[in-house]
Amino acid sequence: MIAFDNETAAQAALLAPDLDPARVLWTERFPGGAHWSYRARRGTTLRFIDVDGGANASVLLYRADERHERLNIPDTLKAQHTAHLSAGHVLYSDMGRILASVSRDTVGWHDPLCGVSDAAMVQQRYGSHRYQEHRNAMHRNGKDSLLVEMGKWGLGLRDFVPGVNLFSKVMVNSDGALRFVPGHSRAGALVELRCEMDVLVLISTAPHPLDPRADYAPGKVALVAWDSGTAGADDICRLSCAENGRGFQNTEIIYR
Repeated sequence: MIAFDNETAAQAALLAPDLDPARVLWTERFPGGAHWSYRARRGTTLRFIDVDGGANASVLLYRADERHERLNIPDTLKAQHTAHLSAGHVLYSDMGRILASVSRDTVGWHDPLCGVSDAAMVQQRYGSHRYQEHRNAMHRNGKDSLLVEMGKWGLGLRDFVPGVNLFSKVMVNSDGALRFVPGHSRAGALVELRCEMDVLVLISTAPHPLDPRADYAPGKVALVAWDSGTAGADDICRLSCAENGRGFQNTEIIYR
């Protein structure tokens, strides 16, 4: 039985009424443009919830105890023969191990191609809103937000790697151009990342770099962390392709 306080239980009941509250570890609510990081144990599932629709959550993953091992998007896509991520897919490290798996998804498509916004992009598109004048209403960008979180764990610019943009859909046209799909994620949509290793998770809710909206209005995201355990023998992520079966075997060896 996991100990949890009354506030956590109340938030769990509100955000994830389908979960046993005794298995909920913590909950968070992020305004648009926020950033956050946490060390999550193997067997913890992070449920991301698009509160109002149209949110973007940029996620980076690192192995918690050996941070030179980190998310590798090219290997993730190549191994699974896909250009987008959804339920049944996994997120590979650069060592061929599985950092996390997408165990549940009501959105159906998440962008692993476009990276994050930077300061110049945000200023050009939305204008300048600095902390000195606008405080919490300042315009934050994905790159600087994630670098702030990386610095808290002894990481820096040389450790910055491509991540995945949850809730965002980007298609590749026949001419190779990238096309953002507005309105892809609806209010209440969710995606779960199950940690298959002890991982360092970094999150930014700044706008997607291709979001065409004229105003700076990033969406809110809620998170429920719960004790799910790791993938079983018949898990959809393990069985979705032969490469994933080998990836889980490589991962589990280091925890024996």
